[in-house]
Amino acid sequence: MNWENIKIMISDYFPKYKLKETNMIPIMPDERIPLIPTFFLSFQHILAMFGGNILCPLLMGFSTNSSLFFSGIGTLIFYVCTGGKVPSYLGASFAFIGVINSATGFVYSPGAVNPNIAPAAGGILVCGFIYLAIALIVMVAGHKWIEFLTPPVVTGSVIVSIGLHLASSAVGQAAATGFDAWMAAFTVLIVVMVTCYAPGPLKRLPILIGGVVAYIVYLLFGLKGIGPGIDFSAVSSAKWVGLPPTHFPEFDSSYISMIAPVAVILAAENIGHLKAVGSMTENSMDHLLGRTFLGDALACILAGFFGSTGTTTYAENIGVMSITKIFSTLSFVFAASIAIALGCLPMFGAIVQTIPSGIFGGLSIVLFGITAVTGAKLWVNAQVDFSKPRNLLTAGISIVLGTGMLSINIEWGQIKIDAIGVATFSSIFLYQLLRDNWGTIFRNILAKITGRSFKQQGDEETVESPQYSNLLVPLIENEGINSSDYTDYTEYKEFKDNDEEILQE
Repeated sequence: MNWENIKIMISDYFPKYKLKETNMIPIMPDERIPLIPTFFLSFQHILAMFGGNILCPLLMGFSTNSSLFFSGIGTLIFYVCTGGKVPSYLGASFAFIGVINSATGFVYSPGAVNPNIAPAAGGILVCGFIYLAIALIVMVAGHKWIEFLTPPVVTGSVIVSIGLHLASSAVGQAAATGFDAWMAAFTVLIVVMVTCYAPGPLKRLPILIGGVVAYIVYLLFGLKGIGPGIDFSAVSSAKWVGLPPTHFPEFDSSYISMIAPVAVILAAENIGHLKAVGSMTENSMDHLLGRTFLGDALACILAGFFGSTGTTTYAENIGVMSITKIFSTLSFVFAASIAIALGCLPMFGAIVQTIPSGIFGGLSIVLFGITAVTGAKLWVNAQVDFSKPRNLLTAGISIVLGTGMLSINIEWGQIKIDAIGVATFSSIFLYQLLRDNWGTIFRNILAKITGRSFKQQGDEETVESPQYSNLLVPLIENEGINSSDYTDYTEYKEFKDNDEEILQE
């Protein structure tokens, strides 16, 4: 294969962006707007991800510069893996906060650095490799088995558990001092006012605006002798330009066992985000799921190898696309480049490290509250039926475990599993255990082994005539479909063969 053929293959792999004017919306992923508007749009994507990508590493005691730098690198990796066909930005994942803080014992305070970044990075790295294995399986065997293991009631329960588990940390930061408590309340007020009443695109930047306004107020109060003020000693000694700090991973089985299960959560998040983008563009992207997993996993591995936070696709940037109707993947290349540049400004990172506990606690209260309610929203959107004991018990038990195990880990030798891991595994296990159609499952397996039909009255399928079986009724009904009509149900193909495919193969 000569160089010309390689160039042709690369050219065919990535989009040949068709130029359109900004008023010709929607702009599809393989289209673009002029370069100057593209730059301003990419800056809007930077602002959208900024709050989460700054707060997340601070909460774990990681470097904000490293987080920004590797979020940009990760986004470019994602772009390459998906061939520029999926518009997404990769940023620091909140799914890691609870497990890393449980493993390291870190508690945020202004300027604090986690002393156990290296073993935490080892856990992130192993998590990335597990995610990579999931990606490779999906690329070969499809993604239905993931939806089988993590239906909406399971995914929602884990997300609710994450938000509620972190609630005590947010309140503790907000109540560091009496003054900090008042500033936390002021921060929350600014954030909710911006979210509800700010004009136009400013509504998409409540964390950034709320944090900046509260920071300025805190600073002015300190200058007037009201409150403790802000310590800028670290800023004065910071360089303007330099590479972000790195920490090479160390491998500790207790850290790995607590952090590695996050791979399941990352995969579930990725599925939801990809379906959301596909819905907005009116063009299903399910066939690209394996490649999105691959890009996210490689980004997570790279970040872990250099001691940065694990990554995930960001819903905040999906929100920007829902407003602008511009889905061009080129804007994310620009945004990633800006993030990499910001990551190389130590002065910027030093300023971020001065955020007072009160402001940080107020922002955390909002973010963790939204995280918890997002899980409940997933139940609502999927129309999960909690009159069914299976759904009720799965959600109730896993949430109580995930929320109640604040300083308790399950230990078995060197293996430790924290609250989020327990919530994840318990919800998956209970949902599968509490099936009311195990008879159908075993008869299908037996029919596959013997080649004979064991259909009984009440069964809705046989091996010879595969249709939607009773096995699928709970999954179908969770999406608001009348189960009496499921034999004619074809438009929601993502649910077809979720259980049947695994049992029949």
